[in-house]
Amino acid sequence: MFSVLLQAVLICTSTWFLWKFFRQSVVRSNLDNIPGPPSPSFWYGHVQKLRDKQGWAFHQEMADKYPAVARLAGPMGRKMLFVHDPKAMHHIAVKEQDIFEEATWFTRLSLRTFGPGLTATLGEHHRKQRKLLNPVFSINHMRHMMPTFYKVTYKLREAIEQRVRHGGGPTEVNMVMWMGRTALELVGQAGLGYSFGKLTEETPDELGDALKSLMPAMATLGAFLQFLPLAEALVPERWLAPLGWTVPVLGLRELMRISRTLDEKSREIYTKKKAALLQGDEVLAMQVGEGKDIMSVLLRANMAAAEADRLDEMELLSQMSVLTFAAMDTTSNALSLTLWRLAKHQDVQDRVRKEIREAREAAGGSDIAYDDLVSLPYLDAICRETLRVHVPAPMRFREARKDVVLPLSEPIRGLDGTLMHEIFVPKDTHVFVSISSSNKNPDIWGPDAAEWKPERWLSPLPETVSDAKMPGVYSNLMTFWAGGRACIGFKFSQLEMKVVLAVLLTKFKFDLTEKPIYWNLAPVTYPTVVADGSHPELPLKVTMLE
Repeated sequence: MFSVLLQAVLICTSTWFLWKFFRQSVVRSNLDNIPGPPSPSFWYGHVQKLRDKQGWAFHQEMADKYPAVARLAGPMGRKMLFVHDPKAMHHIAVKEQDIFEEATWFTRLSLRTFGPGLTATLGEHHRKQRKLLNPVFSINHMRHMMPTFYKVTYKLREAIEQRVRHGGGPTEVNMVMWMGRTALELVGQAGLGYSFGKLTEETPDELGDALKSLMPAMATLGAFLQFLPLAEALVPERWLAPLGWTVPVLGLRELMRISRTLDEKSREIYTKKKAALLQGDEVLAMQVGEGKDIMSVLLRANMAAAEADRLDEMELLSQMSVLTFAAMDTTSNALSLTLWRLAKHQDVQDRVRKEIREAREAAGGSDIAYDDLVSLPYLDAICRETLRVHVPAPMRFREARKDVVLPLSEPIRGLDGTLMHEIFVPKDTHVFVSISSSNKNPDIWGPDAAEWKPERWLSPLPETVSDAKMPGVYSNLMTFWAGGRACIGFKFSQLEMKVVLAVLLTKFKFDLTEKPIYWNLAPVTYPTVVADGSHPELPLKVTMLE
C-alpha cells in the first residue's frame, strides 16, 4: 500500500514538474508569431547573451531590429519577451504590476542573499514594507541629511587630497573604490546611523568589500541563476546551504559568503541601534546620525505602527541589508560613470565646475543649500544624461503570473504578416524589460539618442518624449523603474551624486589614464580594466586645482 502511494506521489510530482518547466517549449501560442532571433541553446536560450558582461552589442542589435517588442528564448525552451515599448512597460510596471511580478529566480536569490526585504517580497507584503519606508525618503527628510552628506564627502576629499599630495602631482586614483567607500559611509551615517570607519584610511572594510564583490560574483553565475527555483523545487530546504558550500561553483560560494557577512553586520548594527532607541531620544541623539538616520526613523515608526502594520525583526534586518547594498553599489557606480564621462569631456567638466563655484560664492563660500544644489541646471543635466545613457541597474526580469493582454504604443508586424496592436501573454512567460533600449530610443529621444549630451536637458525636450508617456518615476526615464516597485531611494541617490560632484569638482580635475575601461553588463554595471574582469576598477588621473 505504501509503495503504491509513493509511486502515485512520484508520478504526480514528475508530471507537475514536466508541465511547469517544459510546457512552453511544446505548446504553441500567440508569442510564436512575434519576430525574434533564433534560439542559440535549448538549455539557456538567449539568457547567456542577455547576461554576457560584454554583451552590449546584442542589446543594441535587439533594440535596432525590433523597435517595440521581440520574441526571445528562455531557459529550457520557455518563451521570453524583449520589451521596450512605452505602453507595454506601463502595463508591466504600473497597471498590471501584480501580474508581471519579479522573476522567481530574482526574488529567491534576494531572499537568500538579503532576507525578506523589499527586493524579495511581493504583493501586499511588499506594499506594507514600502508604507513604513516611504516617509524616510521624502524631500523634507533629505534636507535634514545635508550636513551628513557634506561631512562624509569632505572626508572623501581629504582622502583623495592626501594621495595626490603624496604623489607629488597628477596621481592615478581608483575612483570606483573611493566612490564605493563614500557611498557606504553615506548610507551608513545617513541611512543606518552607523559609521564604518575612517574614510581617509585605506583600511579594508569587511562589509564594503563584500558589497562590492556581490555584482561580480553574481555576474559569474550568468544563466545559472535562472535555475535557482528549479534547484529549490528539487532539493530539500535543509540540504540547500550545505550543498551550496560544496558544489564546485565559485560564484555561488562567494554569494553565500557575502550573504553571511551582510547578515552578521546588519545584526550588529541593529542590536546597537535598538538598544539606543530603548534608552530614549537623548541617548539616540548622541549616536551617529543623531537619531535622524533612516533606520532610527524606521524603528520608531515601526514601534508606533498598528500591530498589523509592523515589520518583524527579520524583515527589519533584511531592509538594512537591501538598503545598504542598493544605496552603495548603484550610486557609487553611477558616480563613477559620471566622473568617467567628465574625464572624457573636459569642456563639460570645466563648465559644471564654473557653475558650482559660482553657486558657492553666492552662498558666501559656504556649502550649497539643498534647494540651490538640486536646481543647478548644468549639474542636473549631467546627472540626468548619465542616468539616461548609462543605466546603473539595467536589467528587469518579470514573469506573467496569469494570462494577460499586453497593449503596444505602435503595432508590430507578425511573422504571418498580420498587424499586431496587442500581444496575448500566456501565464509563466518570462519578460525582459530593456531599460537601456527605452532610454536611448531614437524614435523618442531623436537621432542622437545614443550620444551623451548634457545640453539636451537645457532646452525643451522633443515632444516625442512627453508624447511617449513613459511611466518611470524619474525624468521621463525608466532608470529607477515605475509603479509600486520603483526605486524607493532614488532621491537619496540623486542628492548623493550632486553633493559628491559639487565637492570634488571644485578641488580636483579628472582625466583619463592610458588604461582601457570596460563597463561590465550585470544587475549593477561596474568598471574593470580588463574585459570580463571580476575586480571593479576605474583608474583616473587626479590633479589638484588651485
